[in-house]
Amino acid sequence: MSDWGPLPRRYARYYLEQTPSLVWLLVVNAVAMLVGVRYYVETMPDVSTFLWPLYADSPAALFLMTLSVATLLPFLGRSLDDVPLTTPLAYLHTLALVWLVKMGLWTVVALNLGFDAYFPAPWAYFGIIVTHVGFVAEGLLVPHYARTTKGALATALVLALVNDALDYGLGYYPPLRYEPGLALPLATVALSVLSVATAWVLLPGGKRPVSDR
Repeated sequence: MSDWGPLPRRYARYYLEQTPSLVWLLVVNAVAMLVGVRYYVETMPDVSTFLWPLYADSPAALFLMTLSVATLLPFLGRSLDDVPLTTPLAYLHTLALVWLVKMGLWTVVALNLGFDAYFPAPWAYFGIIVTHVGFVAEGLLVPHYARTTKGALATALVLALVNDALDYGLGYYPPLRYEPGLALPLATVALSVLSVATAWVLLPGGKRPVSDR
C-alpha cells in the first residue's frame, strides 16, 4: 500500500507493527477512556449506567478505537499489508474512525461556540482542545490497516445521526458550561455527515479502491 492521506505510512508502521508502540497506544487509549468516563460520571451522575455509551461520547470513541487497534495484536511483527480485510472488521474500523473524527472536531466547535465560558483556562480550553484534536490524529492511523463498505458507512451515518437526536432531543449531549441553543445541534449533525464523508474518502472500499491497498 502506498501512502494515503495526511499521515505517511512509515509512521503508521512504527505505531502499529511493533509490540512496544502498539501496546503503549492501547494503554494510553484505555487510560484516557477511563479518565473520560470519570469526568462524564462526575458531571452528570443521574444518567443511568445503561445510557453511558450514549452520553459519554468521547470515551465511546476511544473505546471503539481501542477495539479497532486491538485487532492488530495477532499480527504483530508482520506487515500491515498482511492484516485481513473482513466485513465485520470493516464495520468496527469505520465506526472507530467516524467517532474519533466527529468527537475530536465536535470538541473544538463546542468550546469555541461557548468561548467565553472556557477561555482562557489552561485545561478547560487549551488542554481539552489539544487532547481531542489528538482523536483526529489517531484516527489517521485507521486507513493504513482497515477498509470500509457501503453498509459500514451507512450504518455509521445512521448511528451518528441517531446519537445526535438522542443527545439534543433527550439532553444526553456532553456536559457543557452553556446552553447549546440551535447552533451546536446543527453543527453536530454537520460533523456527523463530515465524519462519515472522511471515512468514505480515506478508507479503502469507500471512494478509494480496495485494490490500492
